[in-house]
Amino acid sequence: MAVSSIGVGSGLDLATLLTNLETAESQPLAAIQARATSYTTKLSAYSQVQSALNVLKTASDKLADPDFFKTVKASISDADVLGVTTGDTAVAGSYTIDVTQLAQSQSLVSAGQASAKTAIGNGTITINFGTIHGGTLNAGTGQYTGASFDVDADRTAAQITIGTGSNTLEGIRDAINKANAGVTASVVNDGSGTPNRLVLVSTESGEASTMQISVAGDAALQNLLAYDPAGTQTMKQTAVGQDAKLNINGIDVVSASNTVLEGIQGTTLTLAKTGSTSLKLTSDTASVSTAIAAFVTAYNSLQSTASKLTAYDADTKKGAALMGDQTLRNLLTEVRQTLSAAQESDSGGMKVLSEIGVSFQKDGTLAVDASKLSNALSKSLSGVAGLFSSGTGSTSGYAKQLSALVTEVTGSDGALTTATNGVNTTLEDLSDQYNAVQARVDSTVERYRAQFTQLDVLINTLNNTMTYLTQQFDAMNATSSSK
Repeated sequence: MAVSSIGVGSGLDLATLLTNLETAESQPLAAIQARATSYTTKLSAYSQVQSALNVLKTASDKLADPDFFKTVKASISDADVLGVTTGDTAVAGSYTIDVTQLAQSQSLVSAGQASAKTAIGNGTITINFGTIHGGTLNAGTGQYTGASFDVDADRTAAQITIGTGSNTLEGIRDAINKANAGVTASVVNDGSGTPNRLVLVSTESGEASTMQISVAGDAALQNLLAYDPAGTQTMKQTAVGQDAKLNINGIDVVSASNTVLEGIQGTTLTLAKTGSTSLKLTSDTASVSTAIAAFVTAYNSLQSTASKLTAYDADTKKGAALMGDQTLRNLLTEVRQTLSAAQESDSGGMKVLSEIGVSFQKDGTLAVDASKLSNALSKSLSGVAGLFSSGTGSTSGYAKQLSALVTEVTGSDGALTTATNGVNTTLEDLSDQYNAVQARVDSTVERYRAQFTQLDVLINTLNNTMTYLTQQFDAMNATSSSK
């Protein structure tokens, strides 16, 4: 007969027996799982070491850059006069700056027109740029007398054709703007009887960006736009093209724009108004000090991580994931040796970290003597720079060497990567072992289940036979007794 559950037919606790057998067969799985857990913990520990090394490399890379130590900060007594940004080539120094004139673009205005949409005339507009020399400017009329004009041969003249569809004031404006001729055109309404005026502004400031406009074509177009500082001037100059003028420590400086490049080595001055101010450029030792402190913190963090991962717990009598790990021990030794070795002497004569107040403590960490570091930075910034980075093409410098070391050990063939790959390989092998043992356990348990099922059926059959025979014997005995 069929049975729905093991032991139902026989009355035996075969289900419990089967469970116990399965547990016994599965003991190797527990051992494999324990090993896998141990290696997973080790893998996580290596990841923590990798993270700490990355932080140390980031801090090292900053100090390994020679240009970082060249950073100069600016202090201005009157920031309303000018602003300043410093570059890699800026050097410390003090400057007195007197801005006497700001650069500006030339602006020309045409005679008023009753409508901006009425046709004026056809022709070709030619725009040259150059410099006005001599002559007298009438501030009221905006016109020159007795002046000469030198065309800038390095700038190509712009030629703009004005024809049907573009011969209105608005059309001329659009044609000039579309030509990208170095001039911005707009139409201004001044509210008079003939309010519409064409305004032309040079897109570049400076004396050399003064406009000269000639017109070939209809007289009306010529009368509207012709402008030659040395000749016919039908347009009115409302703003003269001029250079910025300033004096830096007694030296006159001229700039076509209000952005003065390299007026002082490695700086960009942005002029805002006329006036005097002082400028002080100083080496940014504060940023260097902060970077060195971050370097020390990153190193100490690596030490702290390593201590935690190699510790022994006396209470539980268990070691941390990397206790006794040769890879980590070798790594820490290399890092310590790198920071302990003397560097090549530079112009500042510094060779070891202790000379700038950075020294090893008894517990293996680094400590910074802020006062000693500040003194070293103020007396020989180049010497401090040489300790960490000796420049392009050289392998000297603690930061440069440590960065290279981290790159090596964490690279594709590095010790840490190799150790990590080994753990991953072991975990893959353990996974395969686990699956193989699990398959074997499942097969064995299924065999037991089949045998127990057969036993259950057999005992159930024997029990049924016994019951039937007992009933027959009882019936026979009852018949004999009745006789």
